[in-house]
Amino acid sequence: MILNSPDLSYRPVRIVSLVPSQTELLHYLGLEHETIAITKFCIHPASWHQNKLKIGGTKNFSLKKIIALQPDLIIANKEENVKEEIEALSEHQVWVTDISTLEDAYQMISDVGKLTHKYDEAITLITLIKEKFTSFHSGKIPVAYMIWKEPYMAAGGDTFINDMLLHAGFINVFASHKRYPVITFSDLKNCGCEIIMLSSEPYPFSVKHQLALQKLLPDIKIVLTDGEMFSWYGSRLLKATEYFSELHKQIGVYNV
Repeated sequence: MILNSPDLSYRPVRIVSLVPSQTELLHYLGLEHETIAITKFCIHPASWHQNKLKIGGTKNFSLKKIIALQPDLIIANKEENVKEEIEALSEHQVWVTDISTLEDAYQMISDVGKLTHKYDEAITLITLIKEKFTSFHSGKIPVAYMIWKEPYMAAGGDTFINDMLLHAGFINVFASHKRYPVITFSDLKNCGCEIIMLSSEPYPFSVKHQLALQKLLPDIKIVLTDGEMFSWYGSRLLKATEYFSELHKQIGVYNV
């Protein structure tokens, strides 16, 4: 059953997480024993990545493995998982999150707290994250945030990344596009951005990509960015504003 309310009549003790950032949240909430399986992309915390049972990726996961585990709660996400694969799990209790903004992330944390009977811990976490973002103020620098190469793809305006860019003090020059549009080199050259951000995920941009693009676009600053800080919407948000401050220092704009 695809749940439409986070109010369960029981406390889940066999949880499968299909989303890396939500897996990290489950760890933060103290659900070590209750979380029985995760994806191969759930790299935080390292101890879970090393020791927890893996059911495949966020897409093309092993339906057979999950069913055999007899989970009493599966936590998924609309963007990161495939609709048809999630529907195939509907004999189990499935919670599907849909997150495009920081406010959505707060709601998700609250909902997961209710589902797992860790509501007080979830509300405390939300309060801590809100305090950090409330105290963070910065300018509005036009940027392009790249998530893929060959073809180049950028974050559009209806994504969680776009909202995080705004909270981090940046303006997404491709905000008028939906989802993750394909971007040409000409688009990059003429988009009016001061910074091109090359994310660490899902495409693993590295120094060699940064240097190559910088040679082609000498008038635009090219920087490598930690994709987790812009796209993970669980407890990693606690670390986001500190990272944004360091990023502003790196590109020569200081948090004010």
